[in-house]
Order: sequence, then C-alpha cells, then structure tokens
Amino acid sequence: MLHFELLRTEGHARRARLHLNHGVVQTPIFMPVGTYGTVKGVMPRSLHEMGAQIILGNTFHLWMRPGLDVMRRFGGLHRFERWERPILTDSGGFQVWSLGEMRKITEEGVRFASPVNGDKLFLTPEVSMQIQTALNSDIVMQLDECTPYETGGQLTTEAQARASMEMSLRWARRSRDEFARLGNPNALFGIVQGGMYEGLREESLARLVELELPGYAVGGVSVGEPKAEMLRIMAHTPHRLPAHKPRYLMGVGTPEDLVEGVACGVDMFDCVMPTRNARNGHLFTRFGDLKIRNARHRDDERPLDETCTCYACGGEPVPGGGTAGGFSRAYLHHLDRCGEMLGPMLASIHNLHYYLNLMREVREALDEGRFEAFRSQFHADRARGVG
Repeated sequence: MLHFELLRTEGHARRARLHLNHGVVQTPIFMPVGTYGTVKGVMPRSLHEMGAQIILGNTFHLWMRPGLDVMRRFGGLHRFERWERPILTDSGGFQVWSLGEMRKITEEGVRFASPVNGDKLFLTPEVSMQIQTALNSDIVMQLDECTPYETGGQLTTEAQARASMEMSLRWARRSRDEFARLGNPNALFGIVQGGMYEGLREESLARLVELELPGYAVGGVSVGEPKAEMLRIMAHTPHRLPAHKPRYLMGVGTPEDLVEGVACGVDMFDCVMPTRNARNGHLFTRFGDLKIRNARHRDDERPLDETCTCYACGGEPVPGGGTAGGFSRAYLHHLDRCGEMLGPMLASIHNLHYYLNLMREVREALDEGRFEAFRSQFHADRARGVG
C-alpha cells in the first residue's frame, strides 16, 4: 500500500507525505542505510531519537545472510531487527554489478558466486521480488542493471547505455509481474536508467511510467562519473517524473547534493556517506566538514558543532539536572586515534543527526515558502568553513 500526498511546491522542490504499510514518511527525507539489517554502530533507539522515519535494507546481503528461511520465520525484516517504521530494500542489482568479473549478466538475470561461501547463485527479477517479499519491505525496488559510467576503461557509449537501459525496462516489467503474482501488499518502484545520456533517460522514464508503478527512482548516478555529470542528470531527470508519485534519487550524496536534489524535485535520498565517513573520522557540520583525526583537535575543548543538539555534540538532559553526552573535539580525536569503537559510534550518530536535521529544516522551509532563501543560506554557511 502506498498513498502519496503532495502538500506544497516551490519551483521544482516538493513538500509531501508518503503513507506506507508501516507508517507515514514526511518528505523530503534522507534514509539511513542499514545494509545487513542494522545501521552500522547506531541502535534503533538512537535512530528514533534523531528522527529517522524510514531506513534501508540490502536485498543481496540479507539473501546471503541470514537467508530467507530466517526472514520468513520472523515475518520479515521489521520484527527481525526491531524496527517498526518503514523500510525500503534495494533490488540487489547494484551489489551484483559491483562484483565485476565475478558475475555474468544475461537477459535472464545475473549468475555469480556467493562472496560468503562460493555457492553458485542466480539473481533474476523474479528472485529479487521473492526475496523482497520475504523481507516484507514497505518499498521494493525492481531489479535493474546499473549502467556504468565507464566500460573497459572507456566512457560507456550511447549504444551500450541503450542496451543496458532497455534490458532494465524488460526487467522492470518482469519485476512488476512477479510482484503481482506474489500478492505483495507493499509498493514497487521502477528505476530510470540511461547513463549520462539525457535522451535515454527520457525514454526510460516514459516507458517506465507506462507500467503505472507506485513510485520511481533515478539510478545509475554517483557510479564514478565526474560531479558535474551527476549534477547534470540530477537537474534533468527527477522533475520529469510523475508529479503525483514519489521520486527517489539513489545513492546520493553530500549535504549539498541533498539540498540541490530537493531543488530538482527529489523527495527521497539514501547514501552510505554519513556512516562510512564517520568511521573514517570525517564529520559534517553546519559550517563545513571536519576531519577529527587532524592533530589540531588534540586539545580542543569545543564540541564538533555548536549548533548541533545530537548526543555527541549537545548531550541530552538526565534526571536531576545536567546532560549526558556533549563530548569535546579532543575526546573524539582521542577515541579515533586509539581505535576505540565509541569514536565511530558517536561520529555516526552525529552525521546521521546532521543529515536528518537538514531534511527537517528543508521541510520547514518548504512549509513556510522560503526554500530558496534557506538554500542560499545553507550554501553560504557550508562555504564558511569550520573554526
């Protein structure tokens, strides 16, 4: 079940509400990535506290471990990982694409050896739908082929991108048919492909819309292309998707990418960047990025971001007065340098809080008709740099 309410627009930017089987999602929204059924280093309670409305699971990895027997025993991913809000699962296509020479893609599907135990496996649109039905994810993604930016060290040609895009369209139809045959009560999204070729993007979009799916995504960006190329496709494609259905930009990106994506008509984002960067000491703040490993933070008593209220920065009230949390840059630097697991945990909490709070501020700006003013101030603040 999916119901999409478009509440307000400002240019291409949209404020909306997405009703799913496990709850309502206010958009624009960022979705934390939980590859193996967990957002790395972050407890579900912390995700609730920072305002996460929907998270991702990874079809490929959950198929490998713990496997469908376990998923079916628990009735899906929600009960298994103790997360009762909405979940989106990807199709597994990107993961098998990233296996490189370890996989073989044909019209039927993708044959590959399991990276876990070497088993010979075959992922087809039908199998992807069967896995995601077992996961009971609120949003299911069609199986597609992620068109690479380069093929064999050369820029992917328009003919190569067309062949890939057309196969993804055929897989979209097969995904839709199997999704219906299984009686899946959730929502299936199609994925627009076409590489860096705008004409192919428009053709993919038009033919996907004919399938009358509940929502649509833009895939095949942030796959190694120059940033300018990604921004060009981001500016070209999302606002052309149906206005009465949700729009999802897959695997993007930086805080600047999110704000610009909203300006281009995107409703939903996901990216591993907040947690992956956190594990490498790279932190996002209102006034630019901060590398906590740098020696200049060794004795710095200030919090990461004085404007942030997350547990790592501002702490939280405790009974009897005072706060718990609110750690100094010096302490976070110390944890990182010593390899203490609390370091990346606190950094992940901070980065996710920053992303989710940024989207909350975007929604408020759209509610009040001042998104363009917010967008301008956001870029000015980020360009100012961390003190």
